[in-house]
This record gives sequence, structure tokens and C-alpha cells, in this order.
Amino acid sequence: MFSIKISEEVKTALENNKPVVALESTIISHGMPYPKNLETALEVEEVVRAGGAIPATIAILDGVIKVGLTEAEIKQLAQSTDVIKVSRRDLAYVVATGKNGATTVASTMIIAALAGIKVFATGGIGGVHRGAENTMDISADLTELAMTNVAVVCAGVKSILDIGLTLEYLETHGVPVISYKTKEFPAFFSSKSGFQSPLTAEDPKEIAQTLKVKWALNLDGGAVIANPIPEEYDFDSQVINKVIKEAVEECTLRSIKGKDVTPFLLKRIVEITDGKSLISNIALVKNNAKLAAKIAREMLN
Repeated sequence: MFSIKISEEVKTALENNKPVVALESTIISHGMPYPKNLETALEVEEVVRAGGAIPATIAILDGVIKVGLTEAEIKQLAQSTDVIKVSRRDLAYVVATGKNGATTVASTMIIAALAGIKVFATGGIGGVHRGAENTMDISADLTELAMTNVAVVCAGVKSILDIGLTLEYLETHGVPVISYKTKEFPAFFSSKSGFQSPLTAEDPKEIAQTLKVKWALNLDGGAVIANPIPEEYDFDSQVINKVIKEAVEECTLRSIKGKDVTPFLLKRIVEITDGKSLISNIALVKNNAKLAAKIAREMLN
């Protein structure tokens, strides 16, 4: 009915109880321009390897779910213009019709769980969009976190979102939000959001132990591991919020909605900041991959 292909490297690691870190592919096909997307994807995989874990980039190619891509497959995603952005609602359709799809946080979690991977590194998760009280625009990432047993290491919630409402949503659904070495919940481009983090951990071992106990207690669902952007790439919160406000207003004027919102906003933010936000974006993804590899190793102890 459907085919899932796990690369030999990832399969061997899982069979031998070695640490594996899942990586999404939307960041390749919809998050960055070529060739920066290709360079970043390959560099992030190397960061995971340097951290002592095996990277498992996830995507759908010709309807086949792939867990662990070759360099040629990553390049294909990076250069293609007809790759579908795949969340939970799209997954079955893309597989059934034999299309190419890049996985979001939600669909990467689903596939990682199918493969037996517990730790996933990304840039930032989706959340409750600004103005959601009128639009009901809430990312499927949040509902996935409430039911799929995968920990997501990210730089907090994308600052284009309503961070307060996102944290409220996660609390309502019992999703642990653990910030790494900070009491303030990070806001993607900025380490400062103005919101206190519900939980804080000082080392990867503490995070791994919390995850193991959570799932041993049959508390289904994932966890948000919020890892602040490295200090040297940190945007002043007032500066980036002004940029985001401008981009959001333009998005509204153009009537851009649904899954097209985030790619549009990220592109406009890059343009408005003269490329500085892209440099920060790449840095935070690598930083998250580094922490995810440490957590994945500790999960096996």
C-alpha cells in the first residue's frame, strides 16, 4: 500500500542501538534559495555526524517515503520547483499519487516515529499565527506534538507567530516545553521573546532522562526542546519584531494564506534584513542539530 525506504546507514544504526537524528526536508525545498539550501542540508548532516549520531533526512520521492537521503536526492530536492510541502493532511495523498514531497515538522515526526527515531532537529516549529482568533490559522505541528512520540529540537517558535498563544496551546495539550540553558523561551531569530519558559534544562542528559520517563509513563506525545540561537547571530528582539511586522502586513495585503505564509514571510525577512536573517537561520539550524545529536546519544544511556 505504501513504501518506506530506510537507508542502509540509518537502518544499521537503529538495529545496533546507535543514536540517530531525524532532519526535515521542507527547509531544503521551501526554506532557502538554491544553492544555499543544498549547502546547508549537507552541512547540517555533517554537524550531526560530528556530534556522534547518524543523520536521517526525511522526504518523499516518487511516492516512496525515504528515511536517510543520498547527496543526489538532497540535490534533487534543492533544485526542484515542483516539490509539495507535506504536512499530516498531505502525506497520504503524496505517497498514494507517487509525487515528490518535502516534509514539515509534523510529517517528519510521523515518519521518524514509524522508523523508530526519537529525536528530530529543525529550525523552528509552527504555531498559532498572529490573528488566529479570526483566521483559525494554527499549525499542524502543534497537534502532532500532542500525539507523536518524537522530541523536536528547535530554536523555539518562529517569531512570525503569536508566541504567547502557541505556548498556551502546547500547555493545554500537555506538551513539555524545555528550554536549554535559559529561563526565557527563545523566539527563533532572537533568544529573547519576553515569555518565560515552562521548563529549563542545563544539560542534554537531563533532557534525555525527562523524555525517557515521559514515554515510560505512557504520556504520549512529543516535546519541544527550545535551543536559543547562538549569541553571535542573535537579533535584537525589537529590531526583528519590526521587520516581522512589516512582512506580516505585506502578507495580509497580498492575501497569502495557509502553507504559503511561512515561506513568504521568511523570504521577505531575508530581503528586508539584506540576507542577515538567512545567515542566522543557518546558524540556528546547525546549533539545533548539534544539541539533538547530544540528546540522541544520551537517550541510549
